[in-house]
Formats: sequence, structure tokens, C-alpha cells
Amino acid sequence: MKVAVIQLAYGDDESVADRTARVVDLVRAQKGHDLVVLPELWPAGGFDYASWDARAEPVDGPVAQALAGAAKAAGVTLHGGSIVERGEPTSPDGHGVWNTSLVFSPAGELVATYRKIHRFGFGEGEPRLMDPGGELVVIDVPVDAGDSAGSTPTVATVPVGLSTCYDLRFPELYRALVDRGAQVFVVPAAWPARRVAHWTVLGQARAIENQGVVIQCNTAGTHAGHEMGGRSQVVDATGTVLATAGLHEEVLSVEVDIDATQRWRQAFPALADRRLR
Repeated sequence: MKVAVIQLAYGDDESVADRTARVVDLVRAQKGHDLVVLPELWPAGGFDYASWDARAEPVDGPVAQALAGAAKAAGVTLHGGSIVERGEPTSPDGHGVWNTSLVFSPAGELVATYRKIHRFGFGEGEPRLMDPGGELVVIDVPVDAGDSAGSTPTVATVPVGLSTCYDLRFPELYRALVDRGAQVFVVPAAWPARRVAHWTVLGQARAIENQGVVIQCNTAGTHAGHEMGGRSQVVDATGTVLATAGLHEEVLSVEVDIDATQRWRQAFPALADRRLR
């Protein structure tokens, strides 16, 4: 599976329209990849709480439409990071606002959404302004793979579990995704620089304990007074870091051996030894 991780950098001086146009160009340039990943809340600003209400939109809003067109133009499965979604509240005390990831097929169709389960802020920020998600999401991502001789393209699918940023600190979420068949975990984020060491080691830990590939796409730059951590990375099922980004805008292009994940799970069957569920 060929993956492109777009570590987007932005600041407060860039409009949503300009940023969206720039992201579309970046996605369109990733033709030939199977999966392209963007960071969390890039249209609204990961820590720009004051702008969230004005920048909230439905899952078929302007940003989503732009991403759908980019996915189709590039012929990729696009994990569009996340948006501030506005919809009908699902409970009497709900806000009707979520931190929602959008996934588009190579045909430009919205094939999955994931509302972030664990909201960051310790009573402020996301917990005060957004509702929590409640559903686990695993999607099948089509992969263009050759035959044993590498000459005849065939299409397989890879089960990919969805999570977002702060979710990375909750290992039980990833075990639940494993139980639903996930072999790969995608983690878009707006993770700040002051805790980026946690970001790195937690990604490796989730890969090792779940024997799955972890694809982490962070934000770079500084916005709303927060310096972002960058350091996006792709970690294989043994915990080996296959690629890592620096502190600035960067695109990682990584070949992920999905068959190696299955071989590792068979050779070192730790998941089969679980006693507590």
C-alpha cells in the first residue's frame, strides 16, 4: 500500500479558501498513491476555538466538496483530516457540532465519517464546544497490487481503523479496532510541539501492542498561539519507524508492506494470548 502523509503547515494569516485551494493542489499531486492523509481540523484551525463556529459546515459542505474533487482527480482514497461538522444534535443537551473525519473514495464519493470519541481540553476547548462521537469505524481501502511477478495489477483491500489526535492516548480504542479487523490505523492530528515526544512514542506503542501499521499525520506551523509539533510518522507492525517528517510542511511517501503485518502476527501471535477483553 502506497501512502502519502501530507503534514500541512499554516498560520492565522491564511484564509480557509486559500488553504483549501492549496490542500487540493497537494492532494492532486499524490496521484499513484493508494491512501492520502491530511491532518486534523486543518480548515478550521486545530486550536482556533474562536473560529470554529463560523467555520463549521456539514459533511457535504464546501471543504468536503473540494476534497471529493481532489480525491477523484488523483484517483486515491483520501482521508481528509477532519472538519468542524455542524448537524442536528443527537441529544437534548448536544451542540450539534463534532470533530469529524471524512474519507473519500478514488471516485470522489464520501465513504466514511468518524466523529472523534475522545475530546481534548480537560473541560475546555473540544469538551465545551463539541459533542463526542460514539462509533468505531473500520473501512476497507482499495490497494493496487501486482501479482507475484509484479506485472499484473490486482485490487485488494486493506482494513483501516480511524482515530483522531487525542484518541492516541487511549489504547482500548485501538484494541477495539483490532477486534473489528483493523490492520492499519490512521491518526490525523493537531498535536502541539510541547508534547510531540508523547506523539512519537505513543504511535510506536499502538503499533507494537496491536501489531498493526500506524499512520500519523500531524500539523506544522503556528496558529492561535500554539506551535505545532510536526513529526508525522509511519510505523510498521513491529514498531519500526518507516518514515518521519520534520517540523515544517512536508509530504511523506511510504510503501507499506501489508503482507508483512500478517506474517508478523503469525510469527509472534501475541494478540492470541489476550486474557482480558
